[in-house]
Amino acid sequence: MDIRQLEYFLAIVDHGGFNRAASALYVSQPSLSQAVQSLERDLGTALFHRIGRRAVLTEAGTALIEPAREAVRSMATARSSVAAVHELRTGRLDIASMPSPAVEPLTSMIRAFSSRHPGVSVIIRAAFTQQDVIDMVRTGSAELGLLTTPGPLSDKDVVSHPVGEQGFVLLTPPDGPFPADKPVACEQLAGHRMIIVQRGTAARAYVDGLLERGIDLTIAAETEHRVSVLPMVLAGVGVAVVTDSWRGMAERAGAMVLDLEPNTVLRIVLTSRRAELSPAAKAFLTCAFTTDTEE
Repeated sequence: MDIRQLEYFLAIVDHGGFNRAASALYVSQPSLSQAVQSLERDLGTALFHRIGRRAVLTEAGTALIEPAREAVRSMATARSSVAAVHELRTGRLDIASMPSPAVEPLTSMIRAFSSRHPGVSVIIRAAFTQQDVIDMVRTGSAELGLLTTPGPLSDKDVVSHPVGEQGFVLLTPPDGPFPADKPVACEQLAGHRMIIVQRGTAARAYVDGLLERGIDLTIAAETEHRVSVLPMVLAGVGVAVVTDSWRGMAERAGAMVLDLEPNTVLRIVLTSRRAELSPAAKAFLTCAFTTDTEE
């Protein structure tokens, strides 16, 4: 068994099949298949059920995912430690982030980090809920995670690094139903069409809370694609509750951004795994807390 075989195995898992994994790795499918077959011989068991062109994990394959990630991450840490001697001239850092903090403060964090370590590539992994971020950091598919949470994190497998706070705002079209110079009371949303995002997010919990209070909202659209919220608002589909990190982008796009009353404060938290961090992850944390990341 070697680290390359484990990397190939994880690529098949992450990309959903041999063809996509081979394309992502820039290797031929026969080479990929041979490497996996060699790994299966070493382990004495099949890792995938081959069903036509599909590859479905066996029970043994599922059990291998987490130790394989740890082994690959440990090797990456070893390689990065060597690169650190050369002041992080090369390397890679995987960060899992929820959509809203990926707008800000992550953009400012990456700008600061890249200005100091331009040779290190930052890979942003999509995570739609707080638990998604924690799971990706805990299992090693990302080394750092950025999330928002209404309260303290209880997961014992990750380390929390508080970054700041943000609240919610209301996005409306420029000719929207509310005056531009006044906060919007939640009760004023009654009767209006609302664009909402998926369950498990703080913005969805805020809207669900309004419905539970008896505020009569009409759900115009529900989307898992957070990037579609602003275009739908500008197109007049409805109004939307989002975190304040969207303010600058929304205003530049022409939307009206209004404060909400009452509001909810969310904590912005960087998370890291409890194992030894790579030099790139350590450097990113240093940049995150020594650089002004105002929205």
